[in-house]
Amino acid sequence: MAGMEDESKNTGMAPATQLVHLGRDPKRFDGFVNTPVVRGSTVLSPTYDDLIHHRGRYSYGRRGNPTTEGLETALKALEGGDGVVLTPSGLSAVSIALLSVLGTGDHLLMVDTAYRPTRTVCDTVLKRLGVETTYYDPLIGAGIEGLIRDNTRAIFLEAPGSQSFEMQDVPAIAAVARAHDIVTLIDNTWATPLFFKPHSAGVDISIQAGTKYIGGHADLNLGTISAIGPAWKKVIATHGNLGITISPDDAALGARGLRTLGVRLAHHQRAALDMATWLQQRPEVSRVLHPALPSDPGHTIWKRDFRGASGLFSMILKPVPERALAAFFDTLTLFGMGYSWGGYESLAIPFDCRDYRTATTWEVEGPAVRLHIGLDDVDDLKADLCRAFAAMADAAT
Repeated sequence: MAGMEDESKNTGMAPATQLVHLGRDPKRFDGFVNTPVVRGSTVLSPTYDDLIHHRGRYSYGRRGNPTTEGLETALKALEGGDGVVLTPSGLSAVSIALLSVLGTGDHLLMVDTAYRPTRTVCDTVLKRLGVETTYYDPLIGAGIEGLIRDNTRAIFLEAPGSQSFEMQDVPAIAAVARAHDIVTLIDNTWATPLFFKPHSAGVDISIQAGTKYIGGHADLNLGTISAIGPAWKKVIATHGNLGITISPDDAALGARGLRTLGVRLAHHQRAALDMATWLQQRPEVSRVLHPALPSDPGHTIWKRDFRGASGLFSMILKPVPERALAAFFDTLTLFGMGYSWGGYESLAIPFDCRDYRTATTWEVEGPAVRLHIGLDDVDDLKADLCRAFAAMADAAT
């Protein structure tokens, strides 16, 4: 498929400017600044020769249209890869990426801190297909070479780790993988390509749950896969062969969210760091898990490799009975309780990694809470947490 307007002229621009201009071609659409929502399955060819030899820009709705192409083009430029495909969710993006590079008899190295549904894919779908998964310590770094087998075909990373926020040495792991001709994949949803560019760190496949920060408004399910080199050919082939597609309406929502990604992430970063620093001083909090905090064990790697931090982090409370933890959550009014993040809304959920970590142990001194700091005023959010902490203390006595 031909690309939209050549994006090479935009590569030297600042990220904020790129977000405004990438993937748009107003001249092509009678001056409209946003790419129209094109709904359609059938694409007509003007001649027999065009039909037989697929000479048209598009061939069938499932293979793309101007709306999906615009978002793919913008993301390709931001990621710096050879191409991007869109999927109906972040988990589907993970699944398609893994299926693109693994087959029967292969061995996968999966980070132990991965998003839990990713583990489920490994332990069910991949296992049924004859792929063996070994989970590894996220802090292993270049030591991952000791886990490589003759049939190891892929290494999957996530930085920071889901819920527990351990930082991985991505360049070190990618270098080992490349030396052994092993494909690397990473879930880069937390940072987005604005704050971390996996391909620049040597990673072959970069995955995002576009549901989160790309969409930004809690009204969209979307996955993205960017790839380079031979991995790109495998990804686009598997994506097409499986018939995976998204609606043009969802692509339009993704493109709309992309335009404000920079300003939203700037607020998320500033507000989350403010909140994390404040929580470190609270008597109810044992510690805060946020790699951008100087006190965090992963801060040195984060500062070296990342350009920023998003709005998601966790805290470990001091020990309290479950009734007190329930009172904390039930008192919250501005923080919603829901299993997502990346939208405008602030969220809080309890979590416990003990029942699914296998290569590492999850030992904490009290209840763990994951927070997403949305676009609310930070002082209002602090007041909401203060009320919840007070209710927790009352219920604990």
